[in-house]
Amino acid sequence: MNKHYDIIIVGAGPSGLSTALHLDQLVNAERSSILILEKARHPRPKLCAGGILVDGERIIAKLGLDLCEVPHVDVDRALFNFQGRGLAARFFNKKPIFRTVRRNEFDAWLANKAKERGIKIQEETTVKKVENFDDYVLVRTSKGDFYAKVLVGADGSNSKVRASVAKSKRPHVGRALEVITPVLAISQAEDRASFDFHPISKGISGYLWDFPAKIEGETMRCWGIYDSNIVKRENRVSLRQILAEEMAKSGYNLDDYELKGHPIRWYDVGNQASVPRVILVGDALGVDALLGEGISPALGYGRIAAEEILRAFAKDDFSFRGYSEGLLRTPLGAALWRRTFIARLFYRFKNKFWQGLIWHWFKWLTVLIGMAFVIGWEKKKK
Repeated sequence: MNKHYDIIIVGAGPSGLSTALHLDQLVNAERSSILILEKARHPRPKLCAGGILVDGERIIAKLGLDLCEVPHVDVDRALFNFQGRGLAARFFNKKPIFRTVRRNEFDAWLANKAKERGIKIQEETTVKKVENFDDYVLVRTSKGDFYAKVLVGADGSNSKVRASVAKSKRPHVGRALEVITPVLAISQAEDRASFDFHPISKGISGYLWDFPAKIEGETMRCWGIYDSNIVKRENRVSLRQILAEEMAKSGYNLDDYELKGHPIRWYDVGNQASVPRVILVGDALGVDALLGEGISPALGYGRIAAEEILRAFAKDDFSFRGYSEGLLRTPLGAALWRRTFIARLFYRFKNKFWQGLIWHWFKWLTVLIGMAFVIGWEKKKK
């Protein structure tokens, strides 16, 4: 078995697969020189609300792929509320606000597309340790040692690659709880999603969500709560309790369902993005702090990383000193910076009066700001 590769990518999620697919698209390189290591086997369970905004769909389309091949729900209307009052947002061109997918299906689909293009994915291989040297990176795994000229850490918020080589000043990690339920009311069968920001008044820097989902062809609902933890809490309010209270309003008893949680590492300019011969992408580096959106930014990281890697090989310079600054100059990097800035500001307004003002009186201004500065960073294919 070949143990030496030009590029090894750790993690076969959206950011790792996008990096490989963009490398394949940008150059006529030997596909045998790229290896993706994945600790599980597709399709594998992955906690995620599954929302893919238009930016992610555009990236997929530019890769020559069609997201509609994946089981999904078109969300035509999104409700943004604070204590039951707010607005319903939709696009005037009648296109979906976003689509929801199940990550086990989406990731497996994207992995199969990579395999169809000749990209090698070695599954059930757990990375234990990473060591970088002047001329190569050593990746120690459950299936032996591998060697790469460049290593891409695409292994999520709990990245083993980041833990091995990067030293962050402090963690920027939020948390999400998620539960899947059947549909109990006719109104819930509609393809609408709800964001309720009333947890802010309880000290939570985030929101509750209620999204439509399709699981094995059956209409379901995905409930959850996100806390970016970007503003220090004055109290330790239980995320579970807030979620349970919200679900009870619609007739659900949270104790009847399986509740799962996962960390969300969000982007900050202080996050260490690279060391010599190693770069981080996706959740390993940081995604959206404001809403916790991960899939579209992860896909966007792929092209940026691929271009950076190709420059490194062209110049024979694998220091990646300019990767962090270069990311900020891209539309994705600028969007992530803006979202972190907005999150730090927005989630400080914990008082009910201020949140009521934002969502009840200035709601359309709030949406226009969101449309102008939060989404739409990926332009349409020409």
